[in-house]
Amino acid sequence: MLELVNIAKVYRDGVRGVDGATLRLGPGLLGLLGPNGAGKSSLMRVAATVTRPTSGQVLFEGVDAVACPDPLRRNLGYLPQDFGVYPHLSAREFLSYLAAVKGMPARTARARIGELLDLLDLSGAGKRPLGKYSGGMLRRVGIAQALLADPRVLIVDEPTAGLDPEQRVVFRNLLADLAGDRVVLLSTHIVSDVESVAGDIVIMAGGRLVLRGSPEDLLARARGQAWEVTVPPGDLPQLRDRYPVSKMVRTAAGVQVRMLAPAAPTAGAAPVMPDLEDAYLTIVHGASPREGTGARQ
Repeated sequence: MLELVNIAKVYRDGVRGVDGATLRLGPGLLGLLGPNGAGKSSLMRVAATVTRPTSGQVLFEGVDAVACPDPLRRNLGYLPQDFGVYPHLSAREFLSYLAAVKGMPARTARARIGELLDLLDLSGAGKRPLGKYSGGMLRRVGIAQALLADPRVLIVDEPTAGLDPEQRVVFRNLLADLAGDRVVLLSTHIVSDVESVAGDIVIMAGGRLVLRGSPEDLLARARGQAWEVTVPPGDLPQLRDRYPVSKMVRTAAGVQVRMLAPAAPTAGAAPVMPDLEDAYLTIVHGASPREGTGARQ
């Protein structure tokens, strides 16, 4: 239904935000996972027809969405990473305005807005000016506007930023439910946002799509790479300089460190089963010892 074919995006300063990305998406949820600066937002903006690619094609049901974006835009819900609002409007007024822009009938829009405000726990604040909303509340308004027209293609970029843990779970479950009969593209740098809902994950780094596969495929890449050891706090900087560290827990005996390496990184290190965050770090950063680089966590 939606295809990104050999997409490149080069900015005026010569920075290559996206470098030859190809994705084919049908109904279901695809998690796009990568560190900050990987090029995820650049790719999302191209997919949402907000910006034109330097080269490559965006196809929606076979139609070139770069040359003719309206068919995709009519079926698109998009939540950008930086979502702006009109601070003097209430949530109901803001969503009503967007519904009118989308051409939704007024009665349909009122009913849909009520459903979404209830779903996102905003009914009690529906008449309050958006300028008085917290960051998390504004994010929920952004989620509501993306879902307003019941889109067939939903693109959400870092959607859980600013949400509390309970709200993040609610939204992840909502995305999973929506993905049954539509394309959902979820971009995030938070592994937990995709591990419970995405059966299809793409890792992106340095503007390139590094690997696509199921969570099981990703875990297989990290097998034999995850280690745990408890060290004195003074030994921690050296380990962090040499190996990707995925977790640290301070205990009475020292700092329990979980790190990635192709062989035991230090005396006393014990192998452990990798989780998806270990797999993600293995794929993005590699598990080889590094000289003179900081830890990535």
